[in-house]
Amino acid sequence: MLKIWGRTNSTNVKKVLWAAEETGVTYENIAAGGAFGIVSDPEYRAKNPNGLVPTLEDGDLVLWESNTIVRYIAARYGNPELFIADVGQRAKAERWMDWATSSLALPFRDVFWNVVRLTPDKQDLTAKDNGLKTCSKLFAMVDEALASQPYLSGSKFGVGDIPVGCFVYAWFEMAIERPDLPHLKSWYEQLKLRPAYRKSVMIPLT
Repeated sequence: MLKIWGRTNSTNVKKVLWAAEETGVTYENIAAGGAFGIVSDPEYRAKNPNGLVPTLEDGDLVLWESNTIVRYIAARYGNPELFIADVGQRAKAERWMDWATSSLALPFRDVFWNVVRLTPDKQDLTAKDNGLKTCSKLFAMVDEALASQPYLSGSKFGVGDIPVGCFVYAWFEMAIERPDLPHLKSWYEQLKLRPAYRKSVMIPLT
């Protein structure tokens, strides 16, 4: 049985849980990180020297880095729709996975922490406002891409939709001002119809 280490309110852990749910593979989620601790324990560091979540165990195979884990689950347990058979189309989809990490994650964190996680006396409103401006521009790029195709993976849902899909849930559910991005909104509404998304991603924001 797969073991997925990580707290369920982590965006990176949500990616992995969502991918696992999409494939229907049996897995065990072991709470770790944040209030659950464990990630500094020597036993955990032997699996993941970064001391971060998620970590995947599949028999003797141990993986860390959320996008890598999503790709592995899709390739090992998914179908050709989730792990796109055409190499070129899959690469076009997967670029959104890496873009979510390299471009979106940092400014999004400034918004999320200052809206959801930090108490008012600890909030950095300048960082929040700058994050909102940057995220609005970045999500406009996603909106433009979705103007010509229903999913970031192309004509059908696939691995390329998972990382940005985890961020977009909080983007629409946080009490913030957002630009009107109709294609992004339509995509989000389609994701909300997926049982795996509702179970793994659409949980209370904490």
